[in-house]
Amino acid sequence: MAHVPQRLDPDRRRRRLELLAALADAKSARERARPERLRGARLRELIAVRRRPAN
Repeated sequence: MAHVPQRLDPDRRRRRLELLAALADAKSARERARPERLRGARLRELIAVRRRPAN
């Protein structure tokens, strides 16, 4: 028998969606606050690590 996910009551569903939206807003605000220069430096660092030969 397949597992059927239990449906949340409307109030819990609304609170869950509000929380997820708040988390998404916080994440995007954090990313905007980070200077572009640091983001570029982090990208270059990741690329350099990937280019190193694996031993």
